[in-house]
Amino acid sequence: MTELALPGLDRLLSVCRQLELEVLTEPPGHTPPAVGSRVGGYPLDPMLAAFYSRFGRAMFARKSVGMGLFRVDDGVNELEDDNQQWRETWQQYFALPLFVFGGYSGLAWYLATVPGLADAKGSQPVVFVDAYDDTYALPVASNVDRFFDVFSHYLEALVSHPDYEADGSSALSFPWRVPELLARDAPLVELLRAGRFDPLLKDDELRAWAAKVVHFGT
Repeated sequence: MTELALPGLDRLLSVCRQLELEVLTEPPGHTPPAVGSRVGGYPLDPMLAAFYSRFGRAMFARKSVGMGLFRVDDGVNELEDDNQQWRETWQQYFALPLFVFGGYSGLAWYLATVPGLADAKGSQPVVFVDAYDDTYALPVASNVDRFFDVFSHYLEALVSHPDYEADGSSALSFPWRVPELLARDAPLVELLRAGRFDPLLKDDELRAWAAKVVHFGT
């Protein structure tokens, strides 16, 4: 089987190199999880499978942002372990089942796919999850590679922000302050416009933010 291309991931790696933002990666296991295999109770997203065929784990912009994907290799399967924990603790707060695959170092901020919204090829949209007291999820990409792509554009905007040197990643929070970047993802805008994420947008603030993404994408 030909390995699925991930141009968004390639761009993210390139942007991190150009901006001198530290990237940590580890090699994949000898038998990485296959497309469609059951992981954490759901069929594995094909783009996540493609990622784990290349890396066992990764962390991007480690010192300034610290966004990374869970470790999956011959000795550890954090996708399985962390999703079991997710189901036992946080899933009850969300109206749609979520599959967590990464997050932010030292923070209860996660990245998750939405298996129930998979497209015809099995690719699942991505949400940013805040699991602090006010638990919520914000749609950020129509698929995993689109997430890598928009995050690369976010890092470019962050580093060029006038307050970056003083404030780091808090100078431009993702995804709240970059709806115009997310709006470049036309399939995401269509999913929002069609109300597919409505069960997750549980209050006026979340719905107003989602409306901004749709507005910028019009």
